[in-house]
Amino acid sequence: MKEKNYTTYSKHRQEISPQKIKKNSSHILPGFKPVMELLENNPGKIDHLYLRKGKNTKENFQIINLCKENSIRHTLVSDEALNRLCDNSQHQGIAVRLREVSYVPFEELLENAFNSPLPLIIALDQVLDPGNVGTLVRTMYALGAAGLVVPKHNSAFLGAGAQRSAAGSLDKLPISEVVNLARSVELASKSGYTTYYADLNGLNIFDNNTEQKLQFPALLVLGSEEKGVRQGVQNHCSAGLSIPFLREFDSLNVAQAGAILIARFLQTQLNKTII
Repeated sequence: MKEKNYTTYSKHRQEISPQKIKKNSSHILPGFKPVMELLENNPGKIDHLYLRKGKNTKENFQIINLCKENSIRHTLVSDEALNRLCDNSQHQGIAVRLREVSYVPFEELLENAFNSPLPLIIALDQVLDPGNVGTLVRTMYALGAAGLVVPKHNSAFLGAGAQRSAAGSLDKLPISEVVNLARSVELASKSGYTTYYADLNGLNIFDNNTEQKLQFPALLVLGSEEKGVRQGVQNHCSAGLSIPFLREFDSLNVAQAGAILIARFLQTQLNKTII
């Protein structure tokens, strides 16, 4: 369903204040030479690159071009911000945040989902809170879901915050990272998946008629609390699903809503197995 809107950075260059950069020194790599080695030889390890603003040098243009070629998020920041990010270590005007999660190819996730106790894939559309994602992953793993799909851009950083909430399940559940979520949902549909999205105006998941329409294997898209699932992603889904509220209330966060929806899919799967 929906989730609180948090600050994010696009793949394009932006300026942010030092206060908006959070320290996590064990996953920060500073320094021109080691960063360039990663950019040229193993760019997939980089989650986000931070570059000192105000220096229009040949090296900086080279770095930005490599980021664009490899679709790496990059942000222009001040020296103060870099000092805070790197705990005042020597950074030479550049640092990267390293990935903490190993991803599986989306096509591989689609193929292997059939072997999961619950052949349901959850995809997140611009969900930015790591704690909520970690909590959702914990529920998914416990209930047998097949795996998680996250966009490469405008998604939560699956670092320490997500790891704490996931309680170890983040390293056990298959996770795929995709560049274009709408196209990935379309691919899932063409691969035999029934695709759904969470929406306040969707089908009531507790209606018996709706249960008959829940088919497996399935992919369910959950969106942010503020914007929900984007229209371009909805267009590739078979139906919207909603959780009925019996009291006047705004919305649930993505971890709460996701848990309810996943449990309903599980109940449907178990009922079909018994029959």
